[in-house]
Amino acid sequence: MASRSLGGLSGSRSGGGGGGKKSLSARNAAVERRNLITVCRFSVKTLIDRSCFETIDDSSPEFNNFAAILEQILSHRLKEISQSCRWLAHLQIPLQGQVTWFGYESPRSFWDYIRVACRKVSQNCICSIENMENVSSSRAKGRAWIRVALMEKHLSEYISTALRDFKTTRRFYEDGAIVLGEEANMLAGMLLGLNAIDFSFCLKGEGLDGNFPAVIDYTPYLKFTQSSDSISSDEEELRTLGSSGSESSTPENVGPPFIMDENSWFNKCKRVKQKYQLTLEQKGYLEELLRLRENQLSESVSQNKILLQRIEDSDLAHKLEKEQLEYIIVELQDQLTVLKNNDLRSRQELTAHLTNQWPSPGALDVNAVALDTLLYRKHNKQWYE
Repeated sequence: MASRSLGGLSGSRSGGGGGGKKSLSARNAAVERRNLITVCRFSVKTLIDRSCFETIDDSSPEFNNFAAILEQILSHRLKEISQSCRWLAHLQIPLQGQVTWFGYESPRSFWDYIRVACRKVSQNCICSIENMENVSSSRAKGRAWIRVALMEKHLSEYISTALRDFKTTRRFYEDGAIVLGEEANMLAGMLLGLNAIDFSFCLKGEGLDGNFPAVIDYTPYLKFTQSSDSISSDEEELRTLGSSGSESSTPENVGPPFIMDENSWFNKCKRVKQKYQLTLEQKGYLEELLRLRENQLSESVSQNKILLQRIEDSDLAHKLEKEQLEYIIVELQDQLTVLKNNDLRSRQELTAHLTNQWPSPGALDVNAVALDTLLYRKHNKQWYE
């Protein structure tokens, strides 16, 4: 029973250790991806800055560093060739890579992935690079492709097309690769700025040698410049480290270093004094700037109050003008109504006056009959006579 319990305890400890190893490997993979993407972004910026002063070619250290970074990004966690594939190579079965009777001429490189995933790019340079006579290894073809894509200003398009073919990407890369993670979306965007550079490369140079892996130079991105107001210099720090790390130092040897370092202490005090004076000057500048900003703020507040008062006055004048206009409209409507009534009354009076002045049609008929009768009688009287 005791042995079983101890066995179970040891098993649980071993399981915890396995989980810790997995988390550590995942953390290391994430840090590696982040470092490569960050260095790639820095290299693109330095390459763009350098292109403003000179032509970028194979002799440019900025380009060589960028090419090495991109090659390592595209080779990150690339799947190795399995033993079954090596056995099938003897049968000359078509596989990804250059196959002979003795297996692969060169190990798998990112070019094997690019030539499959970038076939959909219009007017691609895949076939022309495959037919190059002076480039034989797969790694050299990949490097030639980087140069040709940069000269064609299509490198970002190639990378975007390859990353969209997720099935092919998954077939060539292991889990945790940069091209399979979220960092891949940043890669195509970073490379887009290189389309503004005119590159000039020779595809027969030493840069295409595929026998040696690419090495990244991190020193351009890790430079440290010590400020002039630093309290301790590099020499003093090294001297301090050397004196503290010495095992043969004794209490009797304490006095001489203080006498010998009197000049260094004086320099330190001088630097501290300079730093203090600089801090006082900065403090005075910030106080003056704060005073100016406070004055500007008070002026802005007063102007804001004046503008608000003007807006209130304008609103009041607008309301008064609106009321006056409404009163005028009502008055005009009343006058229009009165005029309409007067006009109607005048028309009625005129009609009545005309009616009273002229006889009615019936009276005119009676007068006509009387006139006819009178004329008839007069005519008959003359005839009888």
